Amino acid sequence: MPATNDYLPTTTIIFHVSDSPDLPRRILGLDVGSKTIGMAVSDPLGITAQGLPTLRRKNKRLDLEALGEVVRNYDVRAIVVGYPLRMSGAEGTQSEKMAHFADDLRKHFALPVHLWDERLTSAQANRVLRESEMSIKRRGEVVDQLAAVLILQSWMESQSSTGRQ
Repeated sequence: MPATNDYLPTTTIIFHVSDSPDLPRRILGLDVGSKTIGMAVSDPLGITAQGLPTLRRKNKRLDLEALGEVVRNYDVRAIVVGYPLRMSGAEGTQSEKMAHFADDLRKHFALPVHLWDERLTSAQANRVLRESEMSIKRRGEVVDQLAAVLILQSWMESQSSTGRQ
């Protein structure tokens, strides 16, 4: 008789993060632009941020529908939206748009939504991508995603240093 276990039945166990009440849920980070939404999600412990595919914006209803799928798939418990302040720290037209967008997210998903200063994240993302020797075309495809990662990572680090997360 061969020394294999081919005759034993196999069992597949599918485990979702949301199936366990002991594991924390994730945080979604967004870098919202007029044409795209860069997305990142935290690990279940809220320590690191990983980029998700960038969402091409269509209209408010479809954008919220697509974000809803991400919220469900990753069992999101909070959303962090990049808040575009002027270099002086003052709010502007874009800041007002993001405040309204954050309100829409709160109403639609009934989740906490945090606005987080995103000054220089796109510039930082572009600098990192330039240094990576990535092609210009590929950089354009991932810059929003990386900006979302930087926004979310920065917010999580601020929360852990204040013990609020």
